Amino acid sequence: MQCDILIRGGTVYDGSGAPGVQADVAIAGTRLLAIGQDLGVQAHRVIDATGMAVAPGFIDIKTHSDFTLPINPKAESKLRQGVTTEIIGHCGFSVAPCLPEKVQLLADYLSPSAPWLPFRQMGFAQYLDTFPATAVNAGMLVGHNTLRLMAMGMAQRAPTPAEMAQMQELLDEALQAGALGLSSGLFTPPGAYAQAPEMLQLVRQLEPHRAAYFTHLRDESNGVLAALDEAIEVARACRVHVQVVHFKCSGMDNWGQTAVALERLQAAREAGADIDCDAYPYTAGSNPLKNILPQWVQDGGVEAMLERLRLSDTRERIRHDIARDGLNNWGRIASWDAVRLSITPHLPQHAGKTLAQLAQERGIDPVDALCDHLIEDRGATRVLVTSISEDDVRTLIRSPHALVGSDGNCVADYGTVSQGMPHPRFYGTFARVLGRYVHRQQVTSLAQAIFKMTGATARALRLRDRGLLRPGLAADVTLFEPDVFLDLSTYEDPHRYPAGERTTVLVNGVVVIDQAQHTGQLPGRVLRRSADGSVA
Repeated sequence: MQCDILIRGGTVYDGSGAPGVQADVAIAGTRLLAIGQDLGVQAHRVIDATGMAVAPGFIDIKTHSDFTLPINPKAESKLRQGVTTEIIGHCGFSVAPCLPEKVQLLADYLSPSAPWLPFRQMGFAQYLDTFPATAVNAGMLVGHNTLRLMAMGMAQRAPTPAEMAQMQELLDEALQAGALGLSSGLFTPPGAYAQAPEMLQLVRQLEPHRAAYFTHLRDESNGVLAALDEAIEVARACRVHVQVVHFKCSGMDNWGQTAVALERLQAAREAGADIDCDAYPYTAGSNPLKNILPQWVQDGGVEAMLERLRLSDTRERIRHDIARDGLNNWGRIASWDAVRLSITPHLPQHAGKTLAQLAQERGIDPVDALCDHLIEDRGATRVLVTSISEDDVRTLIRSPHALVGSDGNCVADYGTVSQGMPHPRFYGTFARVLGRYVHRQQVTSLAQAIFKMTGATARALRLRDRGLLRPGLAADVTLFEPDVFLDLSTYEDPHRYPAGERTTVLVNGVVVIDQAQHTGQLPGRVLRRSADGSVA
């Protein structure tokens, strides 16, 4: 028997959660040919995997790499972690559909997340058809916030029948084109203006397409359990998979509620709801700076917000609201040292500073410093917010029902995407789970952690031929040394790839990372949902 690549001598974790076994893996073309001992095959290339774990390529179920893959198709920060597939278009944010008269509106709205990405008129089918060649596979979601922007801008009200019909038409076009499902970001305008009936009407539209619903909860802090109940109710009312993305109990007043939330999700599953969650292994999150302010600040769009922030009455009201409720979606923080400027396109010299430092430098109140900076950076600033309990992080990693998702972008340590001080999860999520929480702290087993990154994720996404090592499936394979693989990216020095000089990654049978070096190959595919709901 002849094959192209033989991976020899490794410990194979097949992605099912089963313990690792000594086996060889043979690959022919883009597919896995055989797995076992003494395969007796002839190979054009043999990869020595002695001392290495051999696993399905990791699937990052929660990313925003749609904002970076078009300008960084090599996807280094994810591939070096072993990620071979990314799901993009989350939190209600997608770059398509984009109507001709709404191009600048969408560009302004997404400027904190995609400041370097060119926007253009584009339907969802065109978006999928023209997506550039990349090194990773990508599956796309259509964003509810984007649909709302196209139909009714930033209007703070329920949609009219005509506006709802337009959102439904755009959603149906995306689903017909192969979108995996609908994403929502109910924590920030304009998604926050949508009430439950609007979301139920749109999610029910997913049913005949057998598509899925991915939601950033309406509140991840003081109202997190009520927001989770809202998502559970959608899963009960609609026959679709519901994914609660980057789940967290944010804010010091809410620490310790993760166990309660996981119990509610389990009870919902036992009652017949199809619902999962995912999480990243960090105590800090990331968001546009404007989104941590009370929601009313963004009324009318970016320009109206910037003018509003100049007013002393606005700033006093912000102080009052934050003193009462904490930060929008993030809750109460220890101090303004917990908010760090991450990416600030027009004021890059301030990246890495906390709001407390910025206020001290300017000799002003932190809220004034925040408002002044947001005005000067034209609303495009992103921040890191430390607001999550380490115990809650460990609880999520320990749970077999909480998948792993980075909520990060494909970036690199050079070029446009190397600017600023991004969240270390961009470079370290999967290596951090495996290196710190599995190998060092033994929070969960290696087989279980790999399952949460591969087989379980593929099942949630209904990926037809990825997530498991089985003959005939796509040859997405990650090789790493379990006792060496470790995240090195930090908040102070984020642009660092994980440790592991032997890390090797294959995408569709092509070696893309070879001994921790990128080969320059771009074999990734755009994944599309079929009529039966499966994705390939």
